[in-house]
Parts: sequence; structure tokens; C-alpha cells
Amino acid sequence: MFPELETKRLMLRKIVEDDAGEILECFSDEEVLRYYGQKPLESINQVKEIIKNFSKGYEEKQLIKWGIQLKGKEKLIGTIGFQEWSSEHKKANVSYALFPEYWNKGYATEAVHEAISYDFNELQYNRIGAIVFTQNSGSIALLSKLGFKKEGTLREYLYQNGIPFDTYVYSLLRGEAKV
Repeated sequence: MFPELETKRLMLRKIVEDDAGEILECFSDEEVLRYYGQKPLESINQVKEIIKNFSKGYEEKQLIKWGIQLKGKEKLIGTIGFQEWSSEHKKANVSYALFPEYWNKGYATEAVHEAISYDFNELQYNRIGAIVFTQNSGSIALLSKLGFKKEGTLREYLYQNGIPFDTYVYSLLRGEAKV
């Protein structure tokens, strides 16, 4: 059964086909994608395929992707998830994105904190990694606030709009987590 997570203000729940319009809107927004390393999504059908892949990836224990919504509201305000799950190596990488109107309100911090709590406490993973564009000061501050440590720089690691960008590698170990 897909885990639903709850915080003081948020619900993290399974992304379903009915969310396709909101996912398309979020992941075709240039501001959202500026530091995401992904091309804009272009169609509802493309998004529906991605949502199917989220379900398949979860069933195969390769990834998990939640939709983030405010309690008492239907609309998604973003997504959060883990990819590169490895139960053998007890690790995963986190990624998240919110609509710009929900930035700087603490929602991303709240969602990431709850998701890493799930990985450390329920799955008993030992390490959570994050790859962040060196220019993404918001994500760098969020990860630092939650105790992630910068491990190094990956030179020209991700492309955005055909341009290579350096990224930082961050990690958080279970024993260091504030969860």
C-alpha cells in the first residue's frame, strides 16, 4: 500500500491520473524548472505516462513520488520523492518541486523533513542524497537547515536548456538526521 504522509500543514499522497493537469502546469513552468535539469513537459498524455511510471517504479521498489497538497485543499502545490532507491545499499536521492507561489513559506522544508523521516524510520535507509545546481540558493539553504552536508561539486553535471551546469552533491546520514 502506498504510504500517505501528513505534517502540520501538508498531505503527501500518491500522484494519480487526475493530477495530470497540475503536474503539467508545474513541470512546464520555467521558474520551477530553472534548477531542475529537466525539459518542460508538453502534454497531458506525456504526464499520464509519467504517472504510470511513478506507480510502476514504486511497485518495483525503485522510486517513490508524492504529490504535495495543503490540508483541506485538492490542488497539488508540488511534488517530492526519492529515486535511485536501493534497499541493498540503504540509500536514495531526494528531489522536490513546488509552484513558485508556495516558495519561501516553509512548505518544502516541511515536506522534505517528513519524507526523509519516512526513509530513515520506516525503510531504515542510512543515506539520503541530493543533487543541487550550484546557483540554487533556496535548495542549498533548505538542505543545510535539515542537516545535509555538502560533499563536493559535480562539474557540468546537468543540462538545462542545452547549457551544462555544475551541481553540488549533498547527503544526510540517518545518525545525523534531525527527525
